[in-house]
Amino acid sequence: MIIRNETNADIEAISEVTMEAFNNLAISQNTEQFIIKALRAAGALTISLVAEIDGKLVGHIAFSPVTISDGSMGWYGLGPISVLPKHQNQGVGKALIREGLSRLKDMNARGCCLVGYPDYYRKFGFKNMPGLVHEGVPQEVFFALPFGKNIPQGKVMFHEGFGRKIETKQT
Repeated sequence: MIIRNETNADIEAISEVTMEAFNNLAISQNTEQFIIKALRAAGALTISLVAEIDGKLVGHIAFSPVTISDGSMGWYGLGPISVLPKHQNQGVGKALIREGLSRLKDMNARGCCLVGYPDYYRKFGFKNMPGLVHEGVPQEVFFALPFGKNIPQGKVMFHEGFGRKIETKQT
């Protein structure tokens, strides 16, 4: 498996992987490919990585800046992350997350946050942080990973490219 920066030649494949990955997820409104397109158009894809196996794009991860109401700077949102269904549970997503977080740290980012499945993201050190919230999202699915000792307090707002509040459906 190769993890690398996206190129212009990857854009269509990224959309296809994203649509297929989110197609049958109850938590998805199937807008993730549009979010990536909007982030890219706004120049807000700080990190956009793809995973390739045997020359085929099988996964993608995006990181974009977030705004925190207390004025904390240098924080990023993880997402969307997509892996083709037939390549899930094989370490592709894990490799994309680890490489993306490593690159954020290399940029001297202060931390990363996301909305996602608790059992999965806790493995990477993400935690629910009291006092750090994303409006409209249950606290149990909103996570942050500070890269230092300073933990912001307040409301996190993802880039406007997300175009809507992130919502989750309880199953």
